Formats: sequence, structure tokens, C-alpha cells
Amino acid sequence: MLKTHLASGAFLLTLTVAAQEVDTVQRLDEITISSQRAPSTLRTANPTQVVEAEQMERLGALQLSDAVKQMAGVTLKDYGGVGGVKTVSARGLGSQFSAITIDGVPVDDSQNGQVDLGRYTLGNAAYVSLSQGQEQSSLLTARAYAAGNVLNMETAQPAFFPGERVKMKAGMEAGSFGLLSPTLQWEQRWSKRLTTSLWANYLHSDGDYPFLPYETASEKIRRKHSAVWMATVDGNLFYTMSEGSTLSAKVHWMSGEHELPGPLHQHSQALSGQSSDEQLAFAQAKWKVERDRWRWQLLGKVRSSYDAFLDTTPGTFQNNDYRQREGYFSASASHDLTSWLELNAAADGNLSHLESRQQRQTLQWQVQTDVTRRNLSAATAARVHFEAATVKWDLRANLVYTGIEDHLEGRDQRPHYQCLTPYLSAMATLQQGTTLRLFYKESYRAPNFGELYFFQLMPKNLRPEHARQVNLGITHTQDLHHFQFSSTFDAYYNRVSDKLVAYPLHSMYYWTTDNIGLVDILGVDATVEVQIASLELRGNYSFQYAVDHSDANSKFYGHQIVYTPRHSGGGSARWESRWVNLGMTAMVVGERFSTQQNLDKWRLAPYCDLGLSADRKFDLRIGTLGVRAQVMNLLGVQYEVVRSYPMMGRNWRLGMTYEF
Repeated sequence: MLKTHLASGAFLLTLTVAAQEVDTVQRLDEITISSQRAPSTLRTANPTQVVEAEQMERLGALQLSDAVKQMAGVTLKDYGGVGGVKTVSARGLGSQFSAITIDGVPVDDSQNGQVDLGRYTLGNAAYVSLSQGQEQSSLLTARAYAAGNVLNMETAQPAFFPGERVKMKAGMEAGSFGLLSPTLQWEQRWSKRLTTSLWANYLHSDGDYPFLPYETASEKIRRKHSAVWMATVDGNLFYTMSEGSTLSAKVHWMSGEHELPGPLHQHSQALSGQSSDEQLAFAQAKWKVERDRWRWQLLGKVRSSYDAFLDTTPGTFQNNDYRQREGYFSASASHDLTSWLELNAAADGNLSHLESRQQRQTLQWQVQTDVTRRNLSAATAARVHFEAATVKWDLRANLVYTGIEDHLEGRDQRPHYQCLTPYLSAMATLQQGTTLRLFYKESYRAPNFGELYFFQLMPKNLRPEHARQVNLGITHTQDLHHFQFSSTFDAYYNRVSDKLVAYPLHSMYYWTTDNIGLVDILGVDATVEVQIASLELRGNYSFQYAVDHSDANSKFYGHQIVYTPRHSGGGSARWESRWVNLGMTAMVVGERFSTQQNLDKWRLAPYCDLGLSADRKFDLRIGTLGVRAQVMNLLGVQYEVVRSYPMMGRNWRLGMTYEF
């Protein structure tokens, strides 16, 4: 995007100089330039990591999970292959503490009670950001204030050169095990104020990759019944109503089907007859106004989803479907009371309705559950910023109210949850390119639909979890002509009461959730980025000491919580030249345990996933052609992120895009 801005500026400057030399006046066409700006990773009190569109393209990232798996402090649970369920937790807090948002609007997902990152593809994303604690913005929703951390995917706004009206982009991704993913994008400039974009993608994979069954097996077999197909259409509108007033809208539709291979048992895999079918549609709109001293924002969203689970395994029949409808509205405002004091407020209302139907032919009975959840959140915040003794200070505080009430049709039981949670942060920016930061935050999370009402007659007796987060960090950046360097280092402590832990039972569709009384998490996240001429290096490291401290007499006391590695990290290198661009990625994850008790038989071995890539763009007479080749898991390491769900070994992808 910066290159676009610079090119546009140079073009206009050339025309202006030429006009002055001949002493004539030339009328220039209007130019539309996107004002999108990714969040800062260095000048923020809350640790923030960003993956921009250009980097996602280099990585060949297809799904939202591909963009976040190499971020520091992130634990990605992946149930194998392109179609496997993919959930994210940050700093040991659990996936539900992460508010997943698209353009700042929260995303909910009824399947398994978790947001499956594999459902969201990245073709028209400007960037993906992960902010610990909360985003540092004047206009946040109350849900974003309340979340433990925020993972946001921002839609790219069209940008046009003078005279441009239409931009098209066609792409094709193909790879191992039947991977095929064509993409088409159309961007249109209708007037100087109105632009639209339409993006469509189809994703298919057979998923029948080979693996070595277990220790005593000597011959590889193939992972069966794990195919996936998914179609997505995403339409966007961007309208500038007046100076400082913008309106954006999105319509999103997805339909897909996943075969569920089931976990491996002992040294064999019985053919599964399980599959899931999902459909999702939502429409959302955002109106944002920015004046000299006032800013406000209105958000609205309606959503409908359908999830079905079918099990035709011999001797078993099960047919369940879940329909969820949701309406969401948010209003937020910000006012500069003085040159150093800013006041903010936000209020959200959310109404969700879930209809569950469960049928088991062998038992000849049917379960029907209707539940409605009303969620009201409100936040008030203040920001103080000033400069003293060459140090720039930024101090923030907010208080969030969360109120939730569930109504179960035909039952008097009405689970009700409410809580007040505070947040405090301080950031000091020094002249030497160094920033010191500190924040404290409390977060409150009530059990969601999936944890309470899926797969059972009555809601489980689950308690809300309460997290306290403390973070102390330092960032540094230095720019010396051909050498740029930036780094972050953050130490944190999280204390979670009644932690909710979700894990699958006998398939990827059936999950259960339990409370762990008290979990203490001590950790460190470190990142570094170096650019020397045409060579770019990135690296990150995370340490998480996340242990169960519920009961000193328990056999689990002092044990690492499930699927959370003590040590993890990653890195990438990229070298660009006029002939070809070369890249390398590495993801290293230490040992984990698949149960609360850290015995050797439940240990998952460490692994390293190494990838190589090569890409180049060709300027054609009309348009630009991009070609990319990748090899993932180059060393062919067999590993499991989740026990009994083997990941793919060595695999390849070829990608091609044509823009005109």
C-alpha cells in the first residue's frame, strides 16, 4: 500500500511540474487512495502483531489460521489437513478469550462452540492483527473492550490510479492431496466517493495424505474420509458520505462440507462415516464519523448459520442440526475534552437464538432445544497523553460491564451472568526509538452456547472464567539507511479462575468442556525483525509456564495445562532479487501433553515444520502475472498438534495470480 501511495504521489508531482513549465492548466482525474493503516506493533501499550496482505501472499496463506500460526504466544489447535478444525488460544487463555472480528465486528460460531479459523479465507484481507489485552483505538466496541485479546481480519479497500475504474484479479492455487482453490476478485470505482469489491473463492481438498500409524508400524497408510469443499462469496461497499464521514458494508456467504476422519486408535483407523455440513450468511455495516474533537461509530450485523452432523458409521446413526440466528448492534463515541484528555464510551447489544435438533435412530428418541441469549455490554474509557522531560506518555483506563441472560424454551431455568472488569495501561515513548509499556486487565467470560447446550438435554454446570492479565514490555526500533531493526520483548502473568477447557470426545464434532479451578501462567514473548537491503529476517520466541494450581492434593497440581507447550517459536527469511524471490519459514513447537496429568504416555513430541518458497512477478503488456511455488514440511516430519490427529507430511503448492 505504501508503494501505491508513493507511485501516486510521484505521478501527480510529474504532471504538476510539466503543467508549470508550459504555463497551462491541466485538470487531473480524481484518484481514490485507501486510508487503511495497519495497527502499530511498536507504539502501543498492548503487544500487537500484524501480518499484512503482501506477507500473506508470500506465505501462500489460504485460511485465517495460516496467518496466525507463527505469531508469538499463539497456540493453534489443528485437527489435521486443510479441512481440520482450527482454533486459536493466546497466552494460555483459551480460544474463547480471543474475540475474533472482521472489520471490527465480532464473529460468533455455533459449531463446537468455538470459532473455526479454517472457515475464513484470506483472499481479500488487507491485514490480520492480534492485540493482547485490547486494541489501542478510540472507537472500540464494548465486546472488544471486554475480550482478553482481539484477532481482527480487515477487508482490503480498493485503491485506484487516475483514470482507473475497474480492477480484476484471478488466481489459482493447486497442491498435494487434491488441493484446488480458484479465486476471482472484481473491484469497481463507481464515482469519486463510491467503490465496491466482490471476492469469490472455492476450496477443495481430498485430504488423503499418508502417515505412519504409530511406533510399531513400519508401513505408511493414508488418511481416509477427510475431504473438504468450501465456497465463499464476499461483497463489500465503501462510500465516503462527506469529509470525515464514511460508510462501509459487507455481505458474506459460505457453504461447505467436511468429512470427519475421526481419531486414530491404537495402530489402525476405522473408516469413519461422520461428516458435517455448514452454511453461513451475514450482513454488516459500519458508519464512522470523525470531526475535529468528536468521533463516533455505529455498527450493525445480522447473521444466520446452519450446522449439521451426520454419522452413518455401521451400527450407528445420528443426525443432528443446529440453526443459529443473531442480531448485533454497537455504538461508540470519542471526545477530545482537552489537548491531553480523551473520553470514550461504547455500548453493545446482542440477541442470539439457537435451535438444536438431535436424532438417534437406534434409541428412537429426539432432543429439541431452543435457547435465546441476551448480551448487553457497556464500556467507559479515558486516555491521558502528554510529554514531559522528552518522554511521551500515554495513559489509558476503562471499565466494562457485561450482562448475559439465557432463556431456555419450556424451562424456568434462566442462567444469568454479569460482571464489571477494569483495565489500566501506561506507555512511555523515549527519543531513542524505545517504548516501555505496561497493562493490567481483568476479563470475564461466561460459558457459550456450545459449551452449555450442545449434545445434551440440560445445560452443564459450568462456571464463568475470570482472567487477570499483567504485561510489562519494551520495544525498540532503529533505521540506519540500508539497515532496519525492530524488536519487542514482553513478560506477562495471567491468573485464570475456573478456566474452561474444551476438548473433543470421539470425533472433531463432539466436544466437551470442563472447568479447571485455578491456572497460573507465566510467560515471555519476544519478536525481532531485521532488513538489510533486499534481505528480510523475522523471528519470534514464546515461553509459557501454564500450570494447574487448583488443588494442592490433586495429581494434576503443578502440571502444564493440556496442549500448551512450554517453548515455541518461529522464523522466516526472504531474499528478493530481479530474477526470483526466495523465502524460508520455520515453526518449532516443544512438547505438550494431551491430558491434565503430565505422564510420559500422554506426551506429544516436539516438532519443527520447515518450508521453502520461490516467487516472481512478471509485468505483461496488459496486467501483472505472479507465480509462486512452495514446499511445506520440507523434512517430512510426522507430528500431531492434537493427539490421534496426524498432520500432513511433506506437501507442495503452486500458485498463480493475474491482475489487470
